[in-house]
Amino acid sequence: MNTSVPTKALTAKNPTAEKLLVAASELMIERASIDVSLSDIAQKSGVNAALVKYHFGNKDGLLLALLARDAATEMSQLEYLLAQKITPTAKLRLHIGGIIRAYHQFPYMNRLIHYLLHESTAEAADEVSKFFVAPLLDFHRRLLAEGIKAGEFRKIDPVLFYTSLIGACDHLFFGRHAMSRAVGVGPVTEDVCREYIKHMEALIFGGMLAPSKENAPA
Repeated sequence: MNTSVPTKALTAKNPTAEKLLVAASELMIERASIDVSLSDIAQKSGVNAALVKYHFGNKDGLLLALLARDAATEMSQLEYLLAQKITPTAKLRLHIGGIIRAYHQFPYMNRLIHYLLHESTAEAADEVSKFFVAPLLDFHRRLLAEGIKAGEFRKIDPVLFYTSLIGACDHLFFGRHAMSRAVGVGPVTEDVCREYIKHMEALIFGGMLAPSKENAPA
């Protein structure tokens, strides 16, 4: 079996390829799992399973393309957000909400990231690093530097900040399953998402705003 992830998995898709991606996404949301078979995806999409190999090379290629599609909107907003004529604190507030909402819109995203980074191929891990990890880390470095220069943020290590924010987003869904079994915590609803955004804003800003800015409006 070919276990490499072809480059064409990340290129523009035709309608047939898009049907496969939509079907895979819908199945993962319905089942709260990324463990869906090619036959399930084919049946859901109405597309022959053999076309997965034609468009994506293999199942991991399809999963990689799905993650790239789902992450694309948030990644494309990073440069736009940095260019806005608003304070670094306001930019960070918008970023926190945007990232959490992206995870909420695609609740399987965290499991896809874990799988492709740690359980798939080196090629898949490299691609995820290129289109997800590296752009986010670079954005955090630049935004934090802007906030420190403006006197709004304490000196913050970008790698530790990335770990804190993305780890918190990841655990909202990854840890939710364990908590539901242990103490009966319910699913991540729109209300839960909104409350989590407020919680993370308070937690992050409470720890990183410069003393003179802690009580200032964004």
